Amino acid sequence: MSATSDIEATVAAIVAAPTWNKRVILIRRIPEEFGKAQHQEVYSAVAKAVYVPHLAPDFAYVHWRPEYELEEIEHAYGEADALTRGFKNVDEASLAKVIQKEPATLRIFRLLLGLTTQEFASATDMVGDDIGAAALSSGAVKSMESGRPGPASAHRVAAAVVDRAMRAVLFTAPTGGVRSKLDKPDTAGGWETVRKYASEGVSLPILLHQRHYGGAFRQLLDATSSKRGDVLEDAVGELFDGDGVLYVRTGSSNQEEIVTRFGLTVRPAPDFVVYDVGGTLRAILECKVANDGGTARDKAARFAALRSEASRLGGIPVFAVLAGLGWRRAADALGPVVRDADGRVFTIQTLGEMLAVQPFPALVAGRR
Repeated sequence: MSATSDIEATVAAIVAAPTWNKRVILIRRIPEEFGKAQHQEVYSAVAKAVYVPHLAPDFAYVHWRPEYELEEIEHAYGEADALTRGFKNVDEASLAKVIQKEPATLRIFRLLLGLTTQEFASATDMVGDDIGAAALSSGAVKSMESGRPGPASAHRVAAAVVDRAMRAVLFTAPTGGVRSKLDKPDTAGGWETVRKYASEGVSLPILLHQRHYGGAFRQLLDATSSKRGDVLEDAVGELFDGDGVLYVRTGSSNQEEIVTRFGLTVRPAPDFVVYDVGGTLRAILECKVANDGGTARDKAARFAALRSEASRLGGIPVFAVLAGLGWRRAADALGPVVRDADGRVFTIQTLGEMLAVQPFPALVAGRR
């Protein structure tokens, strides 16, 4: 039988394995049945056949926040449009009265300037001394945009930023190849172009142009970056909590606890440390998201370190939970993870099946 046939037979057996535990057993035999020179090819073939089909893109979705709903913008815009009489009464004093009466309109004026809440807050520090008003914090800006009145004189300092920025006197003229954030279709001519688009509407090409350089959902993606990073860890935690699995979800604050309590010295500690009712370490688990192959390849090295640590501690199992299309890179990314985790590799789609793999059945039964 040729080497290719041997690999195909091994992959077929692993695909047909009736249980995850049987699959793990077959994958652990690979080093015994194939020469080292063939390992990468074998693990890559296993990864493509068994694990790649369960990888799904995470770039098609965003974590939503209520403040990004269209209705909120429509309401604030309607108030700003009405109170400024179609963006005609937009001198500093008039803007201050509008923001004082309807604080939510501040969001519309800030978005016209193309500033984040933190950037707008910093800009208020630039005008505060001139008008004798305290600068706003980012939190104060967000609070006002939600409709709550700001601190005393907040409306005046906010109006001063909007007025001076729109008149191009707040920031120095751009040099060195940079462009002002006001150099965009709706504000290129100051309030005149704002009024034009407010009355005539924005064409689809201009909307798409903005999306081209601003990125669809860019602000929301930035605002929810930590939540995206935690999506796998949250899913694993919910699974364990639902079935009574005892675990520690590690972080920067409990690294020393992991060393003292379980003897794990690899740094940083794995994302999850699983133990039994007697406090004995039973498994370690790591979550990794990678949306491009290069990133996946770099992150795969982490599992080699975890495997070495697990071997040092007596051969406890290593589990991997992966997400992102970068893991479709099988030869030097997913394949090595399959090797180092002995096939205990899961995705969001297959996560529920993990509890059928040793040592979880005993851990779950012991808690019931």
